[in-house]
Amino acid sequence: MRFRVLAPLVLTALAAALALASPSRAQEVSLDVQTAKPIKGVIELFTSQGCSSCPPADALLKTLSDDPSIIALSLPVDYWNYLGWKDTFGSPRNSERQRNYARNRGDGAIFTPQAIVNGVAHVNGASNAAIQQAIDDTMKTGGPMQVPVRFWQERNTLNFTLGADAPGHSPREATIWLGVVQMTGAVQVKEGENAGKTLTYTNIVRELTPIGIWKGMPMKVQLPRAAMMQADVQKLVVLVQEGRSGPIIGATMAGLW
Repeated sequence: MRFRVLAPLVLTALAAALALASPSRAQEVSLDVQTAKPIKGVIELFTSQGCSSCPPADALLKTLSDDPSIIALSLPVDYWNYLGWKDTFGSPRNSERQRNYARNRGDGAIFTPQAIVNGVAHVNGASNAAIQQAIDDTMKTGGPMQVPVRFWQERNTLNFTLGADAPGHSPREATIWLGVVQMTGAVQVKEGENAGKTLTYTNIVRELTPIGIWKGMPMKVQLPRAAMMQADVQKLVVLVQEGRSGPIIGATMAGLW
């Protein structure tokens, strides 16, 4: 059965959470919130079980995920299913997100394994050198994540805050994406280009949903813990992205306990 985590209960919870997301509520955040190492790179790997070039990229993503300054995400696509194997993690939403990136860049480049770096650059997802260079290049143009995002857990709630925009920055808005993430997954592929192989995945994005708009002011969002605790979900990721396919200007990912 296909895994779908953002059931109506969760969507209702998100709607309620956004009603609490206001500058005044943000002032209630405890100063005891832990500050993680600054994020320098969000890597979105568009991959497929039907792509023979993808396993090296999947392995590289695992290595990248060990760096606390990088958020490394697997977004399996579904458009190679016609080659003889239906990707068990493949999602049309991931395929559409990849197409949106290509439209936003204007180059039409869509392939696997493709790594999108900080919502801006796209490179071969199996090339560590290309990914590291893309991180460096985007850091030069935009610096580290400009919007601080903090996440913490309480007994009954999951909480995150978004900080204010950098002083002097021109007014802008950004989409707040909430993703639910499966830490690992192994699949025995029986057909297609990877027939006979067992493929291993890291930080598989099972859903990535826009839940609100950040308008340059501090925000606090609080989610009912029970609504988000679903099978196969071990992490949450929050991305703050200009438009819906532009530069990622804030991000955090944390495990659930």
